[in-house]
Amino acid sequence: MSEIMAFISISAIPILIGLIITHGLYQKVPVYEVFIQGAKQGFTIGVKIIPYLVAMMVAVGMFRASGALDLIAEVLKPLLIACNISPDLIPLAFMRSLSGSGTLGIFSEIASIHGPDSPITKTAAVMTGSSETTFYVLAVYFGSIGITKYRHAIIAGLIADFAGIVIALCLSKILFY
Repeated sequence: MSEIMAFISISAIPILIGLIITHGLYQKVPVYEVFIQGAKQGFTIGVKIIPYLVAMMVAVGMFRASGALDLIAEVLKPLLIACNISPDLIPLAFMRSLSGSGTLGIFSEIASIHGPDSPITKTAAVMTGSSETTFYVLAVYFGSIGITKYRHAIIAGLIADFAGIVIALCLSKILFY
């Protein structure tokens, strides 16, 4: 079974690319020219989102360096200890809405401290996969297409992130503790 999965993993992308090219040729689409046109558009979009990426990275760096994350963790620590939840997960929960790479850094710290098979590391993995980088999405994707009024998108995104974190904690307590 593992050999079949390894074969599928290795061959899925080349097969998909081959199917797309074959379908394009069958439909008489100038595949190479369309690919080049798409690459040009991708480059243009990449240049447009660079300022938003830089702004987001600076904001995340300032948030972490300011000590605000540590302050929030200290305030919530007694509540989480009372609920039998590791306070080590607090920075991960808050960083998840801001930055995927920041979250992976915190996750790596948790895994190196507690070990890969510990319930805390497994809970951190579930939390990492159960929510979105809301502010990153708003800054980069909304910014790249010119949306400046986020209105309900921030609230909806943060509610979804909170629900994802709470459900991840509850399911992890059932599965891993």
